[in-house]
Amino acid sequence: MVEQMQISAATSLSNATLCDLPESVKIPTYDRAKLTAGIVHIGVGNFHRAHQAWYLHRLMQQGQAHEWAIVGAGVREFDEAQRLKMAAQDFLTTLLELSSKGRAVEVVGSMIDYVPIESDNGALIAQMARPEIKIVALTVTEGGYYIDPVSKAFDLNHPDIVYDAAHPAEPKTAFGAMIMALRLRRDSGVGPFTCQSCDNLQGNGTILRQVVVALAGLSDLDLADWIAAECSFPNSMVDCIVPATNAKERSLVYDLGILDAVPVTHEAFRQWVIEDDFCAGRPNWDEAGAIFSDKVHDFETMKIRILNGGHQIIAGVGEVLSLITIADCMAHEPVAKLFRKLAHEEIAPFLKPVAGVTPQDYIGIIEQRFANPHIFDTTRRVAFDASSRHPGFIIPSIREGLKAGTPVEGLALVSALWARMCYGVREDGSVIEPNDPQWDSLHKTAIAARETPAVWLAQTQFYGDLRQNESFAQAFETWLQKIWRLGVEATLDEYLSH
Repeated sequence: MVEQMQISAATSLSNATLCDLPESVKIPTYDRAKLTAGIVHIGVGNFHRAHQAWYLHRLMQQGQAHEWAIVGAGVREFDEAQRLKMAAQDFLTTLLELSSKGRAVEVVGSMIDYVPIESDNGALIAQMARPEIKIVALTVTEGGYYIDPVSKAFDLNHPDIVYDAAHPAEPKTAFGAMIMALRLRRDSGVGPFTCQSCDNLQGNGTILRQVVVALAGLSDLDLADWIAAECSFPNSMVDCIVPATNAKERSLVYDLGILDAVPVTHEAFRQWVIEDDFCAGRPNWDEAGAIFSDKVHDFETMKIRILNGGHQIIAGVGEVLSLITIADCMAHEPVAKLFRKLAHEEIAPFLKPVAGVTPQDYIGIIEQRFANPHIFDTTRRVAFDASSRHPGFIIPSIREGLKAGTPVEGLALVSALWARMCYGVREDGSVIEPNDPQWDSLHKTAIAARETPAVWLAQTQFYGDLRQNESFAQAFETWLQKIWRLGVEATLDEYLSH
């Protein structure tokens, strides 16, 4: 009833109603009718719209980059629902910044279209083949690149990849669609576009190059060589905490007098560090606050190990302890101490300062961001797809510690807590619903690991040869046994007492 009243009092978001919105709402000052497309972005989720789309919007507010507008795209059936919602409001997005200073609301208008979702990706291919498209960017999640988490090799045997190799003109994947578009551009003389990953992957541009060139080579070696020689794949680091949008987030926007079907809430922090390697030009994102640097790796290593790794440290234990949000996790003293102790003792020693910020300084920054009670970022969201995130965010720190001969006790505990979460029952007896593409396998293994901990580390697709490291394997086994014998909180207390 309350929500219905909010909706009835709100103004439906569209180009025509922008001037009817409350004065507190920042709206585009540029003429959206005069924008032309320069970027196709595949994966138009909350993060993209709060991050990359915002940087471009900010440039447009300054009178720049009006020829670089975004055309959204997706390759999965569920993307169509998002497309229809956005089309109904002229591809506008309401961004609501939540911080201790209050709320700030802004309507972003840098997206001007969204390609229809088709099984053969024909419309997407045609859009990317247009001469005015200079950049094709992606936000398709860490697990969306068909990369084996242990070997880091491209999975040539995945059914989607096998299909695209056999049907290059009617591909299923975003990468197959990019390759077909590049074939058309080469054959017509249009030339290449920059392939830009915006995902939380270390060396995301390098990984994207690996995937695109390898997939192209399965059907056309000459095309693969042309792509490798002519296209650019800049590495980048992206950072902003952006929760999923649920009824609570929509209600906050309704309260402001805006009826937006797909609003986005976010923290008062953004960072984007990019290699300046663009084969067909680029917007001046640096004038909107982005950083162009040849040291992206140092930035991303610190961020991935401390922020993304920190998320995995607290999300697994948070789920087991029924802590609803990341802020709740940080308000739980033992969980907050777990993050702090681990980050300082087992992660930070292997990181380099960047832009005058030491790893220790960065830990403090992340702690404050995690603890922001105004960001309703659910523990469940952060814990999602840990099978893709642990190999990239946690296990590299384990390997560095073992190589250096430094303690990995806390990181072994994190792996044990992940196994405990995948058991599927919280300590209060409530059920943890499936929360990973590989949940069935993880759940079965977690059940077996309760009696035989070693079977968890036998998942070589995540851990590689780590089970053969006696010190790590023993630490993991000890912690998992203690978790089941003593309970999570008592186990945390034991770890924190050392």
